[in-house]
Amino acid sequence: MIPRHVAIIMDGNGRWAKKRSLPRVFGHKQGVKTVKKIVKAADSIGIKIFTIYAFSTENWKRPQFEIDVLFSLLRQFIKKDLKELSGCGVKLRILGDLSKFPENIIKEIKAACKIMSKNTGLELNIALNYGARQELIRAFKKMAKQGIKKPTEEIVSSLLYTIGQADPDLLIRTSGEFRVSNFLLWQIAYSEIYVTDKLWPDFTQHDLKEAVAEFQRRERRFGGICDKSSTGK
Repeated sequence: MIPRHVAIIMDGNGRWAKKRSLPRVFGHKQGVKTVKKIVKAADSIGIKIFTIYAFSTENWKRPQFEIDVLFSLLRQFIKKDLKELSGCGVKLRILGDLSKFPENIIKEIKAACKIMSKNTGLELNIALNYGARQELIRAFKKMAKQGIKKPTEEIVSSLLYTIGQADPDLLIRTSGEFRVSNFLLWQIAYSEIYVTDKLWPDFTQHDLKEAVAEFQRRERRFGGICDKSSTGK
């Protein structure tokens, strides 16, 4: 079965540029082009929820020039690419705290979310200024404010950015790195993890299909004994 929810840690933009003796920003520009292609590919093969890690809480440590370039690329993606994806029926959700972003970007993101809210196709989650530990702290603070003294998994899940969505079946990481980088720590508790050496700008529709094929070959046990019938749930 096709995984319902796929999440991707898009890594390797800088190394892609370095291999070509180009500034890092060229890797980010190529990476944005890859995003649109892979979102369309995910939709075409039947994935229902697609989550991409675009800007983490740790990315603020990067040089200001690089951050400014990332913001510029984000605005271009919102104005051009999201409009095209919306025409394909894609629905948008943002995971993360937007309050640190420039006001003009916040307005554009909110406008895009509103426009795409009526779509009924692929649900695209874009993680912006996102960190899983911060997401959990946010949930704990909400529980304290609500006076919840006996939290359950269901209550915690209902206070996360991904409320109402199935947890990722498959987590893909590009560039050959074996770490989850503070991404969806609660939600990926039982996700299958697939790592590829491909740098994100080189990641193709074929690579996505390979990851899904590998997922389909695995037996998901969720802490129990082997049960092939559980694959893909």
